Amino acid sequence: MAAMLTVPATTVATTMAGSCKGTVYLTFDTGSQSQAELIAATLRRHQAKATFFLANEKTVRGDYSLDMSWSSYWKKLAEEGHAFGSHTFDHVYVVGDLPEGRIAVKPQFGAQAGQTLHWTAQEYCQELRRVDQRFFALTGKKLDPYWRAPGGKLTPNLLKAGQACGYQHVGWSPAGFSGDELSSEKFSNPLLLRNLLDKLRDGDIFMAHLGIWSRKQAWAPENLEPLLIGLEQKSFCFATLREHPAYHNLNQQKK
Repeated sequence: MAAMLTVPATTVATTMAGSCKGTVYLTFDTGSQSQAELIAATLRRHQAKATFFLANEKTVRGDYSLDMSWSSYWKKLAEEGHAFGSHTFDHVYVVGDLPEGRIAVKPQFGAQAGQTLHWTAQEYCQELRRVDQRFFALTGKKLDPYWRAPGGKLTPNLLKAGQACGYQHVGWSPAGFSGDELSSEKFSNPLLLRNLLDKLRDGDIFMAHLGIWSRKQAWAPENLEPLLIGLEQKSFCFATLREHPAYHNLNQQKK
């Protein structure tokens, strides 16, 4: 499941850099949003900044994560200095590459949910930018120039489409996979927490969701705070992708 990073990361200076022996880049993808408020409050307590990848997903409230009903949530996070990228508007999974640069895709949400569609690179670009347009309507701010493919799955044509559109794809480090999508019967929260604390290193990109429908034992309520405390005790600091050495120059070249 974990998407591999192709560019090594190194420690960067942050506002807390005096005591930092390493930096972990926290990222969160949208999902059921069941843990959205808890995650935001936990980050706030620790003054930890993160990068959020947004799609318009169905939530436990019965609405969608980029509806106007979520405007105050996203606006507050933006005001607090977090970063934001596109996760495709309808949480569109790639199926495979087609001739002439086209891409077979399958949206999870929206009017064409569950259908396999054949898109051009330009159509995929429009899908990435739909998130940017909605985010601006919700917050008055633009996205950062990053995107993350649903499931972390990439193809050559998909990667080219994102790059041509002005977005840099960001996966996650193998050690940074939270496991919050996995079966809680097979992968308990204590096991997942121990794996993260044992394996996360300077420069790693961590990934979790703002809520997962399928997992019975939610990851964030039991694991997020202990994870942050454990990393702080190891003298790790947290930063957004704006400060990541592989991505920090992108904001100067925004779309």
